[in-house]
Amino acid sequence: MAVYNYDVVVLGSGPAGEGAAMNAAKAGRKVAVVDNRPLVGGNCTHLGTIPSKALRHSVRQIMQFNTNPMFRQIGEPRWFSFPDVLKSAEKVIAKQVTSRTGYYARNRIDTYFGTASFADEQTVEVVCLNGVVEKLVAKQIVIATGSRPYRPADVDFRHPRIYDSDTILSLGHTPRRLIIYGAGVIGCEYASIFSGLGVLVDLIDNRDQLLSFLDSEISDALSYHLRNNNVLIRHNEEYERIEGVENGVVLHLKSGKKIKADALLWCNGRTGNTDQLGLENIGIAVNSRGQIQVDEHYRTEVSNIYAAGDVIGWPSLASAAADQGRSAAGSIVDNGSWRFVDDVPTGIYTIPEISSIGKTERELTQAKVPYEVGKAFFKGMARAQISVEPVGMLKILFHRETLEVLGVHCFGYQASEIVHIGQAIMNQKGEANSIKYFINTTFNYPTMAEAYRVAAFDGLNRLF
Repeated sequence: MAVYNYDVVVLGSGPAGEGAAMNAAKAGRKVAVVDNRPLVGGNCTHLGTIPSKALRHSVRQIMQFNTNPMFRQIGEPRWFSFPDVLKSAEKVIAKQVTSRTGYYARNRIDTYFGTASFADEQTVEVVCLNGVVEKLVAKQIVIATGSRPYRPADVDFRHPRIYDSDTILSLGHTPRRLIIYGAGVIGCEYASIFSGLGVLVDLIDNRDQLLSFLDSEISDALSYHLRNNNVLIRHNEEYERIEGVENGVVLHLKSGKKIKADALLWCNGRTGNTDQLGLENIGIAVNSRGQIQVDEHYRTEVSNIYAAGDVIGWPSLASAAADQGRSAAGSIVDNGSWRFVDDVPTGIYTIPEISSIGKTERELTQAKVPYEVGKAFFKGMARAQISVEPVGMLKILFHRETLEVLGVHCFGYQASEIVHIGQAIMNQKGEANSIKYFINTTFNYPTMAEAYRVAAFDGLNRLF
């Protein structure tokens, strides 16, 4: 067993691990990264964000081709299989791995591929993929091992028709009908993807509203457009048992309903990847979902060990994980790069997509904040008309007395890009955060960003 000494060892090469490793390396620390795959990138690159968003993009292109009258001049609507569409995602994954491998090489970060576990508070043992055991000793260690789909014991994931959001990427056919159990972000995204391929989707929701953390108007719009694309949403339902049969799956609900489909996709919760880390050897406890508790500096209950990303829970977004990892390393190297990550925009890649930041109407009403609303509907925007993307709207919530922007909610084409303009204004100090910015600033025309100007005029016209 060889022993190697480092300043910082990072467990995991997803967004949080990469953020931590790069920040520590640029601060002059000797850094090593361990990942249990033979390639860097973590679940984000190989199983989560990248493949699902690449799938979504391809499906959007197919939907545009099949619904745009202009394309009828060159051919009839086309049908694509799920495996065909998946090929485009695989190309993106390979490009991401190449890029990220280069980052580690350029920053002189050593990479180890294998299963890591704690021997003590400063020692990690890595059982490499070739069977060799390496011992890494470090002053500080960052846990960034991510998460995986939660799998209840009473669901047989060995059945060839029962999938989770990881194994669905190995689906070798296109089902005619699919049950998606769990209507959170992942469930709604995959409902969009499969319905866009012509699959009949039953989306099972444990609650009475889709994505209830969103602005109610945005949630309602998502429900409408999913239903408009042949997604059957069943609210307030819980499974009693899931029966795998020879030619499909039968879902038995506690309400007495039975639903049969060619396959079932389980999208109900995630679990932190902590069970193989040997945390019991160093006295770090995890909660019922395998997540590690940290303080605002991303330090665990062991002072030299930090954690970031999905393994600590909220918000479980790649964007936030990268910043959390960078901030964890910032706490270690004390180079002024630490911040507590709580200003996180929501990005949901359904079809159409959703993004928001700040307060919802419901929250402001409950807090008795005197706010007003400005809206811009995409059907009236020149860029949306040119792009044949009329679905959607931008909503700005602002204080009716100070004109401070309190929330931005967007549904439709490029929503996840559009929201960042509002985020930038909301982060300005004092009077600089004002809805008047959008009418006193010239926007390019035609652009989707121009929706801010339209929404600002709409909102200010409501004041008296």
